[in-house]
Amino acid sequence: MRSAVRAGDWPPRVVMRRAGGLRTLEAALIRSGLGPVAGVDEAGRGCCAGPLVVAACLLAPKAYDSLAGLDDSKKLTEAAREQLYPVIVRRALAWKVVVIPAWEVDAIGIHVANIEGMRRAVAGLETRPGYVLTDGFRVPGISVPSLPVIGGDAAAACIAAASILAKVTRDRIMVAMDRDLPGYGFAAHKGYNTPDHLAALAQLGPSDEHRRSWRNVREIDGAERGQDAVETGQVAADAAHAR
Repeated sequence: MRSAVRAGDWPPRVVMRRAGGLRTLEAALIRSGLGPVAGVDEAGRGCCAGPLVVAACLLAPKAYDSLAGLDDSKKLTEAAREQLYPVIVRRALAWKVVVIPAWEVDAIGIHVANIEGMRRAVAGLETRPGYVLTDGFRVPGISVPSLPVIGGDAAAACIAAASILAKVTRDRIMVAMDRDLPGYGFAAHKGYNTPDHLAALAQLGPSDEHRRSWRNVREIDGAERGQDAVETGQVAADAAHAR
């Protein structure tokens, strides 16, 4: 029988056996009657362009050999992430990816967007989890008990799986965006503040996919608007003078 645990409660004390790397925490929760366990993670939080992508993933208790390579998505190569993505989709009991566009990030702020994305992702799972592990910080408003795990994508398989789903989805979006908005190099830097991206941003100005709530984008956008105003004023003055 599942233990009576309220949303937001910490799990009961259990013996943390060495269950197999990233499966230790999930195995302990399942033994306590709190399974199935879902993990939640995001990609694109630190970018100045493109969407924030949040994923939730509920893995089966069985540790499949095909998922032995699960790890923090940032530690894996792009090829490894792409190889694991379809395996996660096939093996997961349920998964959900939520895409929050740049304009919404600007409207509500990156932290609120992250929290809201995690809520939406968990709510979108077709199988209701018994417990949710979130990467890094507490997420209020989740309808089942949850626990924040520092460095979760390197500590729990379900969070690692979610991080890969989020990262691969976002990378594919940025590659497509590079075709629609050439010149910024989105396919290479994926919207992060690399020197090449910042140089392109300074030369081309912000696109519709850049986050105006980021200071570097806002400053360039403001400088452009100021220059446009000066040029408009000069044209008007020249026209008046010509009359």
